[in-house]
Amino acid sequence: MSAPMDIEGPAAPPRSNGELVFAEPWESRAFGMAVTLYEAGAFTWPEFQAALISRIAAWEASAEPDESYDYYRLWLAALEDVLAGLRAVSTDEVTARARALGRRPEGHDHRGHDDHLH
Repeated sequence: MSAPMDIEGPAAPPRSNGELVFAEPWESRAFGMAVTLYEAGAFTWPEFQAALISRIAAWEASAEPDESYDYYRLWLAALEDVLAGLRAVSTDEVTARARALGRRPEGHDHRGHDDHLH
C-alpha cells in the first residue's frame, strides 16, 4: 500500500519534472515518516490530507505578505496534528522533542557509518 499522493490538489508536494523535491534532509525524513506511518495503518491518507489542507489554509489566512511558504513545515505540523489527534503522542511530547532537537549543535544530525554500534 502506498500513499495516494494528491498531484493536483492543495496538499500536493513540491515536484520538479515529476519527482519530489526536498530542499533539506529533514524534509525527506518528515515526508517518509508520514508515508511510513500511513502504510503501517496508523491513520488513513484522507485524515492526513485533511490535516495538511487545514494547516495550509491556516497559514494562508495568517501569513504576512513577505512570509515564504514552507510546505514541509506545514507537512510536519499536519503529521503532529494527526498523531496528537490519535493520542499516539501528546502535544507536550512533540513540543519537548522539537525543543531538544532544536538545541542540538548544527551538523549533529549527520552520523558516521559506525554510529549504529554506539
